[in-house]
Order: sequence, then structure tokens, then C-alpha cells
Amino acid sequence: MRLFLQLLARLPLPLLHGAGIVLGWAIYWSPGRHRARMRQQIARSGLCASAAECRRLTRRAVGEMGKTFSELPVLWFRPYERVLALVREVRGRDLLDAALAEGHGAILMSPHIGAFELASLCYGARAPVTVLYKPHRRAWVNALQLAGRERGQARLAPATAAGVRTLYKALRRGEAAGILPDQVASKGEGAWAPFFGRPAYTPVLPLTLAQKTGAPLILGVAERLSWGRGYRIHVSRLPAPGEDLGAAAAVLNRAIEDAVRRFPAQYFWSYNRYKRPGGAPPPEPLP
Repeated sequence: MRLFLQLLARLPLPLLHGAGIVLGWAIYWSPGRHRARMRQQIARSGLCASAAECRRLTRRAVGEMGKTFSELPVLWFRPYERVLALVREVRGRDLLDAALAEGHGAILMSPHIGAFELASLCYGARAPVTVLYKPHRRAWVNALQLAGRERGQARLAPATAAGVRTLYKALRRGEAAGILPDQVASKGEGAWAPFFGRPAYTPVLPLTLAQKTGAPLILGVAERLSWGRGYRIHVSRLPAPGEDLGAAAAVLNRAIEDAVRRFPAQYFWSYNRYKRPGGAPPPEPLP
């Protein structure tokens, strides 16, 4: 499988993105809940002024969803220098430089928008970053994840108590820690906070890391440019979280909402963001 992915990585990015559009529609029409979930979440997001506009956004989002998978061979197995060359621009680099100059490291958060796999790879070209990930139950898939994501100075830590301790150690060394901020948290590891007007069980780990280490919260979005022209990374800084984790989670979700509004078609709408994990408390009614 790795050899096959390495061969795919040699193909031009525009060709792979074109294949991704076909793949996206194959996923959309396959059995399962992808189609219904995408339609529902887009319709309830408030981003569409009409049903016709929602349909147009859904069509674009289907193609972008497929590109998320079809570009993986390039991001994981094309020579590292050539992957970095696909980043045409980094907007907000000065914010990241200023945050790192404070000496507390940085908490890098890349939500499910565009080429979210790219953010840590790009940062790992300049400084060490430890990224939290969920190991796959199949050993061969996990080996591919490690080979593709541990490039440059990027390293992975499993989403376990030991992995979280690894993040703390990295931050105390003044290094960066990478976390997906918009996945559904496990029981006891999240707080209910509004996301597009609906309660979502939001991970509080990046917030507690920031509270305990003083590390700044940095949001990075890797915009996928049209026609396979590469990527543009957008960097922004969030305010330091207060003691109220629920309020801090709401601020985090608003920042992710703002990024989704900028690139609505590139958000991974088929992800079940509003799932309630087993054992988690029921959400409180939103005001």
C-alpha cells in the first residue's frame, strides 16, 4: 500500500484534485449517513440564504471532501521539500513568530478545513511540533500515518494520558503542540459550547494546556487553492482562556466558525460534530 501511495504522490496535484471530486461524489452517494449529514449540517448552519444556495454549497463541499482524501498521497509521500513548495503563502506568520518569542511554545490548532494535514507539516519545517493523534486499530494503517505525518520536525503522540504528558513536556521546552480543535471530545474531556447555534461537545485539552503552561492558542487554516495550484495558510491568535472552560470553548468555536465562513466549501461537513459521546452529560439549552 505504501508503494502504491508513493506512486500516486508523483501525479500532478491538479489531476489528484480532479480525481478527488469524483471520489467525493462516490462517497456522497454511497450507503451511509454522509449525504444526509452534509445536507442537514449545511442547511442548519445559517450560511445559506436559500435552499438553492445550500444545494450549491453542498455540491462544492462534496468535491472538496473528496480532495481531502485524494491529496493525502502528495502530503504524506511526496518528497518533503516539494510538499513545502506547494504552500504559496502564509498569512499571519508574524503572529506566530511573536507568540513563539514569548517563550512558552505554542498550541497549534488546525480544524477540519481544507488541507488540515498540512499545517503541522509546514510548521515542522521550521521548529519541533508534537501532534496528538488517534492510533488506528490496524497496524499497517497506523504505520502509514506515522510515515506520512512524522516529517521534518513533526512528531506524533497518541491520544492517551501518556500522549498528553508528552504535549506538556514539549510546551515546557518552548516547542509547539498540535491538536485538532473541532473533533468530538471523549467523555469527561469536553465542554458543551455552541457551534453554528447548536451545542457541540468541544475538546478542552488545548484550553487546559494554555491555562497551565501559558502557551498561546494559534489557529491555522490551510486553504486549498483552486485548480490544484497549492495551498495558502492563514494564521490567527485566540485570546488566552479564562478559568471558565465553557466560555473559553465558546470562544474557540466562534473562531472556527469564522474560518468556516471564509471557506465554507472546504469544511468537512460530513463529520458528525454534534455527536454526544457515551457517558457525557446532556447539553444545556443554549440561550
